Amino acid sequence: MTVPPTVRAAWGWDERHQITPLTGGLINATFAVRRGGAPIAVVQRLHPIFAGEVNLDLEHVTAHLAAGGLATPRLIRTATDGAAWLTDAELTWRALTWVDGVAHHAVPSLAVAEAGGELVGRFHRAVAELEHDYAFARAGVHDTAAHLARLRAHLDRAAALPAAGDEAVGLGHDVLAAATALPPMPDLPRRHTHGDLKISNLLFTPAAPARGVCLVDLDTLGLQTMAFELGDAMRSWCNPRGEDAGAVGFDLAIFAAAVGAWRDVVGARVTAAERASVVVGLETVCVELAARFTTDAFEDRYFGWDPALFPSRRAHNLVRARGQLDLAHAVRAARTDALAVVAG
Repeated sequence: MTVPPTVRAAWGWDERHQITPLTGGLINATFAVRRGGAPIAVVQRLHPIFAGEVNLDLEHVTAHLAAGGLATPRLIRTATDGAAWLTDAELTWRALTWVDGVAHHAVPSLAVAEAGGELVGRFHRAVAELEHDYAFARAGVHDTAAHLARLRAHLDRAAALPAAGDEAVGLGHDVLAAATALPPMPDLPRRHTHGDLKISNLLFTPAAPARGVCLVDLDTLGLQTMAFELGDAMRSWCNPRGEDAGAVGFDLAIFAAAVGAWRDVVGARVTAAERASVVVGLETVCVELAARFTTDAFEDRYFGWDPALFPSRRAHNLVRARGQLDLAHAVRAARTDALAVVAG
């Protein structure tokens, strides 16, 4: 995977600049740009689900964050014509300033969980007064009913085939059964949010004491409820074994450290009903993502996968789907304790 010469030229990067891939992302292809060994920028090839206009939203919101004193990656317009992005061979590329920090693919300690919650709280506090009409919005994000319907359609088609005993079919039926036991989602205000607060989208200081530096992967900025914003975050943070493990667990101590720190920072800006909805959102997102991974096991086209660990995208998706379903069951078992945490 390389960066085309046309992209390098658009930002004025020549033979003095080294551009190497950064691993870990499921959607965008990300590269570090270095000069003399020192990182100076990030360049990304965006997944086709993102229109180029998403960069206008990123530019506006990060300007607001920077004005409020928060560290954040900033959009670098092209050196050739000052464009916010470049389209090359029907693919969208953009460049961002480099921010030093360490990313974790699983929460390593309660101190990091607390620092992450505090950072997310600072972000939500900063955007509470933001006024912005988004140029780009992803369709169907956290439309749980739509994700379940798409999975159900695959199961209906599979039922007519001789190989109806396939692993994805059985798993799909388990996901649909779990969905019927989800608590109802309350009516909540939509707020400015990051939209994908998995733990690897936060940067931290490399040395103790842990402190959150900034949020990255800002394509998902938009309006949504705190139920899904924090629910999805806690889905990532509170399963330290990660999405690729064959066994999962819900770590209530991590949940308490992270949500407690977030709650203390945002204060009365978030209502008691919104805090309680985080638990509902957490369980719902687990089931929703299990449905999405299972759907991609049928379609085999969306999520990135790790060929070093799995023989195929489908095999990787089946492991991730089962893990998210197991996580949903673990959250359900801890629901009472989790609600006590968010109540404070």
